[in-house]
Amino acid sequence: MPDACQHHNGAYRACIVNSDVRALQLSLKSAAPSRAVAGCRIRTMPFTPSTIAALVIAASFAAGLNVYATVLTLGLLAHAHWVVLPPGLDALSDWWIIGASGTLFAAEFIADKIPGFDLLWNALHTFIRVPVAALLAYRATTQLSPGMQVLATAAGAAIALAAHGSKTAARALVTPSPEPVSNIALSSSEDVAAIGITWLATQHPWAAAGITIALLVATLLMARWVVKALRGLWRRLRPAPTTQITPGLRAG
Repeated sequence: MPDACQHHNGAYRACIVNSDVRALQLSLKSAAPSRAVAGCRIRTMPFTPSTIAALVIAASFAAGLNVYATVLTLGLLAHAHWVVLPPGLDALSDWWIIGASGTLFAAEFIADKIPGFDLLWNALHTFIRVPVAALLAYRATTQLSPGMQVLATAAGAAIALAAHGSKTAARALVTPSPEPVSNIALSSSEDVAAIGITWLATQHPWAAAGITIALLVATLLMARWVVKALRGLWRRLRPAPTTQITPGLRAG
């Protein structure tokens, strides 16, 4: 204790209080930046059933558009500590999953913009986008009851299938166009939509879910028009049947 604090009882007590205050101020100054950094970087959301449901709705639709972009976006956000995902999705922040999804996203970014080949690519990804979306929904709802988890998994698969089906139908209508610009523009807009909806789902899940529901309603309203357009496209692409003319009988 400094000598200045030992002259009088009152001064002694005041000196102790002042030193404690200075120590407290120093500790607060040293701790404030870390809390400020954490507050700026980490986006936490309350993992209530309604919030998780909104996250599942939006992420499933994004996965139906581009599953690799969805997984990559979630993994990078979680690994950089910009968001906190539900505990069941912690594995997405692993570098192995980030690297694999990034590589596959790069492959899809190119393959999905090649007219003709994109139809085959999307057809094969029916067996990838829908199951992965169901798996994401299942893992995101580990905190819920088993019945709610099964319901969320089925809903995630159905939403991804609707998004994937609308994407495939739109691609089938655009692909016959002789110029590649429309095909590239449509594919790029789908990539941006998948990344944007995924990011919005981690920041404002209910806003992302609202946009997703609006897109699903629009898809259902346009389903009849899309089916008619696909039938017309199929009739145009199908070769016309050849009619065989039988020679007439000669007059005897």
